[in-house]
Amino acid sequence: MHNEYELLDSGDGRKLERFGGVVLSRPCEQALWLKDRPELWPTASACFDREGGWQAQLDAEMPTSWVASINGIALKLGLTPAGHVGVFPETRSLWDWITDTLRATPRDDISVLNLFAYSGGATLAAARAGCSVCHLDASKSMVLRARENAELNGMEEAPIRWIIEDVNKFLDREIRRGRRYDAIMLDPPSFGRGVRGEQYKLDKHLVATLQKCKTLLSENPAFMLLTSHTRGTTPEQLEGLLRDLLGSPGHTVSGEMELTGAAEVRRVPSGSWARWTRP
Repeated sequence: MHNEYELLDSGDGRKLERFGGVVLSRPCEQALWLKDRPELWPTASACFDREGGWQAQLDAEMPTSWVASINGIALKLGLTPAGHVGVFPETRSLWDWITDTLRATPRDDISVLNLFAYSGGATLAAARAGCSVCHLDASKSMVLRARENAELNGMEEAPIRWIIEDVNKFLDREIRRGRRYDAIMLDPPSFGRGVRGEQYKLDKHLVATLQKCKTLLSENPAFMLLTSHTRGTTPEQLEGLLRDLLGSPGHTVSGEMELTGAAEVRRVPSGSWARWTRP
């Protein structure tokens, strides 16, 4: 599967990553160790720090926007004021799992709900498996970017609903409509705001969100996938939430999301995931 992302090195509180032809240096609180390959760091096109923002390195040209294929999904990337680029590459192995699991499901009418869906990596991972997908995010700019990414992958005509809305308001409306989904994915933020300024706090709202998601699962669902980048949230905590919510019959597992590169490059933990699957 074509991939143009790799972690090149990390250490001293930073990470060095390649996205296609662009190499970036960014803060990384988890990288408490020393850099393994300090000679690589001058190759960065741009560096980000929270005080000064993005800075071109030496004579490098500051990248504006570009396209990189990550685990077979083409994505439009760009430098944001917050230091993001339009993808969280630690989720890419989950994209492969989403595609493989949905392709293996012995049905051809699977419906998927993706909440807090960002730039659409998981949405397109489900769509390339032939599923219909509802993609929801409160950020209009991110939904527009996700639609651009669908076009980049030749999926502009795929059965994807693009929704800009507060998550819990949307879930309540779907419940009233009696709609059901065969798979649900969600990546809730530590703190976020809805379209009309509604506040979303992980510690306050996550359990209620998951309960609404349970109501929306079909009679024979494929899975629920929960990811989190919130500092201090562990795989065991997420797994416990799904096990308590969905129970049996079903199987619940969890793990760490990681930034990865070549075999010899130290992996960087970057969040947690848990999933419940129907046997």
